[in-house]
Amino acid sequence: MKILVCISHVPDTTSKINFTDGDTKFDTNGVQFVINPNDEFGLTRAMWFKEKQGAHVTVVNVGGAETEPTLRKALAIGADAAIRVNTPASDGFSVAKQIANVAKEGAYDLVIAGRESIDYNGGMVPGMIAGLIQANFVNNCINLDVDGTSVKAIREIDGGKETVSTSLPLVIGGQKGLVEESDLRIPNMRGIMMARQKPLTVLEPIETSTETSSVSFEKPAPKGAVKLVSPDNLDELINLLHNEAKVI
Repeated sequence: MKILVCISHVPDTTSKINFTDGDTKFDTNGVQFVINPNDEFGLTRAMWFKEKQGAHVTVVNVGGAETEPTLRKALAIGADAAIRVNTPASDGFSVAKQIANVAKEGAYDLVIAGRESIDYNGGMVPGMIAGLIQANFVNNCINLDVDGTSVKAIREIDGGKETVSTSLPLVIGGQKGLVEESDLRIPNMRGIMMARQKPLTVLEPIETSTETSSVSFEKPAPKGAVKLVSPDNLDELINLLHNEAKVI
């Protein structure tokens, strides 16, 4: 089985976020970038398929040379090869088109993407990839088992879980549940050294259109002051909840 794992290069959630050029561009200075958490769950599940079923795992990213350390980390975790499509990740549609082209050319059986990235939270790329390559699609996937070409998946739905049966070729939008946080792997020294010998192929992008653009960015409003009310003063608490917070 050939698996393609989509890797987004995203800011660490502990990084301080700023914008430049009149709040129209994201300021990358001093920002630590990591593998998108939803993608890391998918990569770890792909490692399970590699170890249990002998799958070959390739990771792919759409971005400039600055994303290569993130791809190298994925190789150190255990992926067999990496592909970088040499174009900025400008919007969901163009990213999906580039990855779909890689998936078609490589004839991958299973494409694992995170359900969304934690920077733009668009949640659109996995479904568009499936549509472009005409593969089955399971979103919000929290469990996945493959037997030959038959697949059983569990996905999270409002108020519960749904078990579905499908077949390869398949694209999933994965999340926590494919593996747990305790199952995530930290690259060891052997993995880091081996990653240097693994192929990282840079592909030039295919021609595609950009359907969306970011007009401006805005930080959330700062939190307001907190009012402390004595538990003995219920009348004041009720008054504040009713007249100020307007929640009762």
